[in-house]
Amino acid sequence: MIGILIILNFLNFLDFSESQEIFYAKTAKESKKVDELTPLYALSACLMDADSGRILFEKDGDVKRANASTTKVLTLIVTLENADLEDVVTISEYAARQPDVQLNANTGEEYKLRDLCYAMMLESYNDVAVAIAEHVAGSVEDFAVMMNKKAEEIGCLNSHFITPNGLDAEDAGGFHGTTAEDLSKILSYCVTRSEKKDAFLEITRAKSYQFTDLSGKRSFTCHNHNAFLKMMDGALSGKTGFTGDAGYCYVGALRQDDRTFVVALLGCGWPNNKTYKWCDMKKIMNYALAHYRYENIAGVEVPLQEISVKNAANQAYSLLENKKVPLYMEKQEIHVLKADWEKIEVKAEYPKEIEAPVTCGQTLGYVSYYLDGNLIKEIPVKAKESVKKREIGWFGMLVWKKFSL
Repeated sequence: MIGILIILNFLNFLDFSESQEIFYAKTAKESKKVDELTPLYALSACLMDADSGRILFEKDGDVKRANASTTKVLTLIVTLENADLEDVVTISEYAARQPDVQLNANTGEEYKLRDLCYAMMLESYNDVAVAIAEHVAGSVEDFAVMMNKKAEEIGCLNSHFITPNGLDAEDAGGFHGTTAEDLSKILSYCVTRSEKKDAFLEITRAKSYQFTDLSGKRSFTCHNHNAFLKMMDGALSGKTGFTGDAGYCYVGALRQDDRTFVVALLGCGWPNNKTYKWCDMKKIMNYALAHYRYENIAGVEVPLQEISVKNAANQAYSLLENKKVPLYMEKQEIHVLKADWEKIEVKAEYPKEIEAPVTCGQTLGYVSYYLDGNLIKEIPVKAKESVKKREIGWFGMLVWKKFSL
C-alpha cells in the first residue's frame, strides 16, 4: 500500500494540464466595405446600434464639441426619471430672463411640468428648460450635477454639462459639450433602456401640443420642428440644436425591422447651412439600413473534445488509465447586428486534463463568440457526467485485485 501511495504522489507532481484552444471562423463574404459615408458635412458623427451600444461608424466620434439644444434630450430624461409630470412649476425671474428661443413665460406664472416638457422638446424653449431644471433640482447648478451623474451612468466618457438648455457655457470643469459617441449613447438609453422611455418617446414624437398656464389666462400651441420624423420610415425620435459655438447639431433615432439606429451629428454647418444635417442623417441612416442585419452568430458548430481526468476512480482500477469526461454547452441563439464584411470568430477554451473529482454540470471552460475581434458572449462548457476521486477504498480494491490475481 505504501508503495502505491508513493507512485501516486509522483504522478500528481507531474503537470499534464496544457490549456486547449480551438479556433473556428465564419468567413465574411467577398464584398468589401464601401466607403459610402464620405464626405460628410458634420465635423463629428456617430452611427450606433441602440440596442447593443456598438458603434457601427464614427467620424471624430470621440472629439468633444459644443452640442447646443441636443442637450435637452438629457434634460428631459433626467426630469422624467426624477419628477412627477403633474407637478406645478413656478417660473423664476432667472428663467424668464433666458435668451431666445423663449416661451416668454413671466416671473411667477405657474405651469404643469408635463406641459413644459412638451414645450421644451417641441419648440426648444430655453426659458422652459431652466424652469424645469430649477423645479427638479432647486437650481441650475444642482441640475447640472444630476445631468453629469446620469451621463456617467450611461457610459459617457467625455462630456460636461453646465446648462439644461444647451446654451454655450464654461466653468471650472471645462466648456459645455459632449462627443458624437456620448450623445449617441444618451439617446440610445432614452429610447431603449430607460424606465421612462415610453414617456420620452410620447413627448418627443408629438406633432403638436396645446396647453395653458394654471390660471388659464395664457394659452400656447407648440409644433414639433424635428423634420427627420417625416423624412424617413421608422424615424423614432430626435432633437435639433444650434449655437454660435456648436453650429447645427442633431441626434436622431430610427427603428425598422427590429433594428434601432441612432445617429449624432455635431458641427454640421453654420448659417446658411441649415439643411446639411438632414443630408448627413439620410446618408448615414440609409447606409445602416442597407448593410446591417441581425444574424445568429451561434450557428457555428463547435465540436467539444473529451477531457482526461487525473486520479479518477476508474472501474479498471488502473493507476495509468485516466477517465475521459465528455463536455457539453447549452444551445443558445446569439443575434447580433452585423454587416457582410464583418467576421465571426468562435474560440473554445478548456483544459486538456483536470484533477478529479468532477461534478456533472461543472463549468470547465468557455466558448467565446467574437464579432470583428470584439467579444460578444461567452457560453460555459460543462462536464456531462461526474467523476469520483481515488480514495483509500479504491486503493484497497486495487491492492486486493492485484494480489487476487
